[in-house]
Amino acid sequence: MRRLPLSRGRLLTAGLVLLAVAAAAAIGVWLQVGERQDLDTRYRAGASVPDRVDIAASVQRVDAAARELVLRVLVTPRGSLAEAGGISPAETLTLQTSPSVRGDLTFPAHSRIASVDVPVTLTAGSITDYPLDAYYATLEFGAVQGGEAVPVRMTLSNSDALFAATVDAFETDGIAVFDVDLARSTSVLIFAVFMMAAMWALALAVLIGAWFLLSRRKGLTWPALGWMAATLFALAAFRNTAPGAPPIGSLLDYVAFLWAETLIAFCIITVAVMGMRAETHPSGAPPESP
Repeated sequence: MRRLPLSRGRLLTAGLVLLAVAAAAAIGVWLQVGERQDLDTRYRAGASVPDRVDIAASVQRVDAAARELVLRVLVTPRGSLAEAGGISPAETLTLQTSPSVRGDLTFPAHSRIASVDVPVTLTAGSITDYPLDAYYATLEFGAVQGGEAVPVRMTLSNSDALFAATVDAFETDGIAVFDVDLARSTSVLIFAVFMMAAMWALALAVLIGAWFLLSRRKGLTWPALGWMAATLFALAAFRNTAPGAPPIGSLLDYVAFLWAETLIAFCIITVAVMGMRAETHPSGAPPESP
């Protein structure tokens, strides 16, 4: 008769655990789908006339340390501006770009057009704000063929999973303009917060272990000291796994990493010194003076 409530309690606990796991998995899938939709989003600007230049651009990589992004550009002339179905321009084609894009792009007449990787300078933001750093860039693309401006239609997408892009696309005077705001993706933010929480949790675990050893005068307990020292070096390796490889001195370090390392090192030194004293004088009595 007494085992029935216990069985029900275990079933209830198991059900709650399974429900929590299912909820966590559902939230993870929802976040992943949201990020995938952001990466699949296409932003468009420009005219849809028959005789135009199509520009397909994709953000391949954001280098926050160098404050630039790599933009892969594929140009396809259409209508009377093209030869062989858009493979080559009928006349020399020049893409005029904004100052943040390093130089205009020129494609000779009657020559096959291949995709080009173009570096773009980022403004605002600092990588030391990681994981809350954000950046900005303005992309402007116009086309000139045969000495005359021609219409353009541009599509922009983001392929860097470490960054989320917010884009404002519009056309002005036949030029496609994209105002791009870049911030760390949700997955990067979640992982960075987890890293900071884990660092503090490990540091507090070492602190609790040190307090236990000192309060009970355990002496030099080598397994405990080995665990503490391993945690000290493991945190450094764990910190280097941060997505985007932020440099030392970022917000991540000042919020968690440096404090955790300092606390763990202090605990190791204190336990070693007090443990040595406990081993030398096991009774706790001070040494007698000669």
